[in-house]
Amino acid sequence: MPYNQYGITNTMNKFYQYFIATVFAVTTVSCLAQDVVIKNNDPHILYTGRVAVTDSNTMLSWTATTVKLNFKGTGVKVLLNDEAGDNFYNVIIDGKITSVLHPEKGKKEYILAADLPNIKHDLELFKRTEWSMGRTWLYQFSFDKGTLVLAAPKSKKRKIEVFGNSITCGYAVEDSTGQDRGTAPYENGYISYAAITARHFNADYYSTSKSGIGITISWFPLVMPEMYDRLYANDAAVKWDFSKYTPDLVIINLFQNDSWLTQRPEHKEFISRFGTTAPTPEQITTAYLDFLKSVRAKYPKADIICALGNMDATRDGSPWPGYIKKAAEAINDKKVYTCFFPYKKTPGHPNPAEQQAMADQLISFIEKTIKW
Repeated sequence: MPYNQYGITNTMNKFYQYFIATVFAVTTVSCLAQDVVIKNNDPHILYTGRVAVTDSNTMLSWTATTVKLNFKGTGVKVLLNDEAGDNFYNVIIDGKITSVLHPEKGKKEYILAADLPNIKHDLELFKRTEWSMGRTWLYQFSFDKGTLVLAAPKSKKRKIEVFGNSITCGYAVEDSTGQDRGTAPYENGYISYAAITARHFNADYYSTSKSGIGITISWFPLVMPEMYDRLYANDAAVKWDFSKYTPDLVIINLFQNDSWLTQRPEHKEFISRFGTTAPTPEQITTAYLDFLKSVRAKYPKADIICALGNMDATRDGSPWPGYIKKAAEAINDKKVYTCFFPYKKTPGHPNPAEQQAMADQLISFIEKTIKW
């Protein structure tokens, strides 16, 4: 009886092939009868934002962080663990916001979509809230049986990063009562001027932003020059790898909080940063210039827009636009520009219409100046 190179007869080989095919068929049917699950580090998922991906979970923290994937099927769920129960996410199916997800504190699975037509769909989770609302850990997606998970969406050709404060975070943007409440239900980074601008240009968008932050002083013991290079803002030991994302355009919209706090010698952060003497105009300009140089060092080829507004730091007679102009001129860089949003002349943070007005101005400026 003839044997092959492995010492197996032809008859045994045919039986072996039949056995493997049968097991494969049974296994395939069994998989189709169950939900289709992909883990957080599956290559079918596209993350946008400063995220930490491990073998067990993905940490989401910064405002405007997104999770995207494509699938052909009827429904999808996600397993999350939210740190504080204060985060909100837009659930976007096929380009439309279908719901707002408010994860509870702790680990739980959530239905993102159900009873969809069994065709191709694109899914996006958009983090509306900033990192001070807590982190969220994503473990896996679970799809209805028979779902086909498709290739991950591609990154956009254009890339934008914004270093900003509460205006960029969409702080209190959905508080229609005028109370300017900054708690999580009223914050929505999706309708901030920066996110609107990024969508207009079909650009990827990273928001390195925090409400209350400044360059020389903040409402808390952390300033942007200390935060801008971190993977997670509260951890100084773990730095962000800037090679993972190289924006074509950087927007800096800071100094609103500096304009307030440099005038409050009684505030604990003033005392911590300055002692008893407020910084001089020259010191303020130098601090901005130093931060601008730091950004340029990370992104040597990017266009950089030094913006300010639309709150009272740009009111008539304010010196703060002048500090920025001097710093932008001092760096002597043809790809550094200034763009100031006029003071909105209303109380509190910008509402949706005022955010849209900022976006309209910024889009026009980019089209005329950078010619995207």
